[in-house]
Amino acid sequence: MKLKVILIDDEPLAINVLNSFASQVKDIEVCATFGNAIDALSYLQKNTVDLIFLDVDMPILDGLSFIKSLHQKPNIILTTAHEKYALQGYELEVLDYIVKPVSFPRFLLAINKAIKQSYQQKPETSTGNKDYLFVKIDKKKMKKIFLDEILAVESLKDYIKIITPTQKYIIHQTLSSFTEQLPKDKFIRIHRSYTISIDKVTVVEGNSIEIGGTRYTIGRSYLNEVKSTILDINFIYEEDDIEEKEN
Repeated sequence: MKLKVILIDDEPLAINVLNSFASQVKDIEVCATFGNAIDALSYLQKNTVDLIFLDVDMPILDGLSFIKSLHQKPNIILTTAHEKYALQGYELEVLDYIVKPVSFPRFLLAINKAIKQSYQQKPETSTGNKDYLFVKIDKKKMKKIFLDEILAVESLKDYIKIITPTQKYIIHQTLSSFTEQLPKDKFIRIHRSYTISIDKVTVVEGNSIEIGGTRYTIGRSYLNEVKSTILDINFIYEEDDIEEKEN
């Protein structure tokens, strides 16, 4: 699977250079480019990406402020003409930091780092019949979680809470990137804050579902797809189905 990438830079030449480099790497796909961070934020409200190349010095909203504003943060590679932002960048846990002008070897090094991390995060298959993944629950401990035990996953900004019948695990990862790892025939994003296990749903009512006695709101923009998938019908919501507005 190709990594979905967006480029954000107010210099058209810098965008062109990154686009040209990206076209030579078969494992990535540039989905969109932006001359400012505001337009990129609007795009990310409706789309998920795996990697962002982000300039630091931009008008209105600079790159570091952009990162801080993200509710769900994909991997980010900062590109800038200045070294002075490196410490702030790594404090914000960026994947890499490239000082302009960007050379192809340096670009490729950063991309390989992103691809390697993506592979490490993918679920592994056990020797039995169950699929599982390992998640990092503290600095040294990796915990195996079987996918069929997951009821729901909740976004906690830059962290997520994995909910099973017996345990809840907090890990440092975004909901978007974690959801990408899960089988699409078994899990579905229902809200900007929730991904749930499809076969664990016991009740569907209005704009909500219930799993394990807990009710989860379905986001308005997700409603058609979620109900169609869970109920296995072609569903189009009516205004009466929206019992309460999404916060």
